[in-house]
Amino acid sequence: MTGERRIAAPRQAVWDGLNDAAVLKASIPGCESLEKTSDTQMKAVAAVKLGPISARFNGAVTLSDIDAPNSYTIIGEGQGGVAGFAKGGAKVFLADEDGGATLLKYAVHEEPFLHEAVPEAAAPVPPAAAAAPAYPQAAPPSAVSMRDLVPREPFGLPVAAWAGIAVFAVMVLLWAASIF
Repeated sequence: MTGERRIAAPRQAVWDGLNDAAVLKASIPGCESLEKTSDTQMKAVAAVKLGPISARFNGAVTLSDIDAPNSYTIIGEGQGGVAGFAKGGAKVFLADEDGGATLLKYAVHEEPFLHEAVPEAAAPVPPAAAAAPAYPQAAPPSAVSMRDLVPREPFGLPVAAWAGIAVFAVMVLLWAASIF
């Protein structure tokens, strides 16, 4: 998911707010604590309700790909007890706008678990082995539906929960943008 928001503040002020733990804590719905442990790491506790499920997530927030005051990648991951494990993030971009405003653009991404088989190196087949096999061949496999290839619970969470997390991440970014 992508989006943008015009903020009536200079880019440096927006950048400073996006990197201030107190501002971020106030901007994140359900955030109980957010503590900066280094320039690129924070510890967080957030109470989250997704539909009928309520959980308290303890986790970490990491900033990477930092190009101050233009962009960074923010990744959050946390353990929510019975609710399981959550991970997601966003790429955030800032650009100057007319009148001293800043345009905040974001691209939210999830990292679904995809298992890809690694092909083995093909070994040369001797001519004798290429002849008809000494045992009967198995019947070809039945058709596989695309639905069979989609993971049911990436990282232990149903796909619906991932959609909720993505919406929550967008809400956090919009809320952060609205306080400027």
